[in-house]
Amino acid sequence: MAATVQSKGGPSGAPPSYVESPAWRFLASLPVDRKLARYDVAGSIAHVQMLAAVGILTIDEAGALTKGLRAVHAAIVAGSFPWREDLEDVHTNIEVSLTERLGSLGAKVHTARSRNDQIALDERLYLREAITAVRQEILRLELALLDQAEANAQVPMPGYTHLQRAQPVTVGHHLLAHFWPLVRDDQRLSDCFARANVSPLGAAALAGSTLPIDPAIPARILGFAGTFENSIDAVTDRDYFAEFLFDFSLLAVHLSSIGEEIVLWASQEFAFLRPAAALGSGSSLMPQKRNPDVAELARGKSGRVIGDLVSLLTTLKGLPQGYNRDLQEDKAPVFDAVDHVVATLNALTTAISALEFDEARLLAAASDPRLLATDLAEHLVARGVPFREAHETVARYLALGRPLEAKPLRGFDPRFGDDVQKVLDVRASLAARKTPGGPSLEAIRIQLARAHDAVGLQRYSISKHAECIELVDALLKEGP
Repeated sequence: MAATVQSKGGPSGAPPSYVESPAWRFLASLPVDRKLARYDVAGSIAHVQMLAAVGILTIDEAGALTKGLRAVHAAIVAGSFPWREDLEDVHTNIEVSLTERLGSLGAKVHTARSRNDQIALDERLYLREAITAVRQEILRLELALLDQAEANAQVPMPGYTHLQRAQPVTVGHHLLAHFWPLVRDDQRLSDCFARANVSPLGAAALAGSTLPIDPAIPARILGFAGTFENSIDAVTDRDYFAEFLFDFSLLAVHLSSIGEEIVLWASQEFAFLRPAAALGSGSSLMPQKRNPDVAELARGKSGRVIGDLVSLLTTLKGLPQGYNRDLQEDKAPVFDAVDHVVATLNALTTAISALEFDEARLLAAASDPRLLATDLAEHLVARGVPFREAHETVARYLALGRPLEAKPLRGFDPRFGDDVQKVLDVRASLAARKTPGGPSLEAIRIQLARAHDAVGLQRYSISKHAECIELVDALLKEGP
């Protein structure tokens, strides 16, 4: 059922004087911040419980307010809540509805609280859930990459620098190069969660309250790790959103990199991938086309997410301490980034799982003998030739355009040993690259084991973060 949105002068009566203005349409943030309703109600319930604990409200008053707030939340979930744009924001809509239900008792819910610390609380509660949801999607993509890396651990392919063939690697090794940046993305988001997990409730407008409130009580109820250190900073701070959007921007850049390589590999010039419906759709005109649309959009959406970061930083630039109305603009870029990053992660996970590699094509590309030029130089180094001299020797030979074969190599320089032919085999080259993090099967198996360990740690961390979200869920449910 669609939510009801009423304009000024609707059946619910005149708005409170503090939101009355000829510019009310311009000032209204409801179309954006309505998304925070769940967190606003949960925060209000925690606030009410604190007011009762310190004796500002009676137990009966707190019980009635809590029941009323849960009823408001139920109406919001059901889509029957009468949202009013003339009430400016989500906070006033919920408070007015509560007061209409409970009369003068409802007017007590805002005791010792301001919309300044209220919105800061709502945003932090939202951010905790958003981070947890995105980390779960990152984990799904990581697992898809690990499945493909394990399945293709021994499939040779060219490694590239400057988009030029460089040295042989394997498909599994290359896919793991996309796995580890995602692990770092997850770690950054986990760190962001920790820094955001501080309750601002109790800071009020900017200077706290003369009433005997205890900010530690709602912080504990809502699962925060602690409370603010400075009441002005508590209502000014949007570091958590800025950090979050930077983390998202870097994540989007990493997803764009995955997308770019899929686009290349799906092209006829590379042809490392077989066509798959999960990669995208076809052409409305050209019957032969199957386009890597998912990968292209993963590239394209990164620009949008980076733009969200720049938008927020520009809003924050130059603001004085204390709440300023500019901060009303902080939420839209965050909501936008979350929507697009979650969608991109989901689509890429499906695409990665569906990838089918053309092993014959990959092996043919990896068998380009020039990929083994560095192996030849290191062959000379192993026989006592200084590396720079070995490098120059191989470069001069390649400049002659002669084939990379044992006999002409030994004829060019007798320091190439009788066993040089063994160097000129791509699988032998891969097997020899046993250095940590390298492309040999031995090194990849070690890396895969560490990757699974990293995934296990992520799962545990995500489960601990989810416990905070469960506390919010419990607050919103009807009590005994």
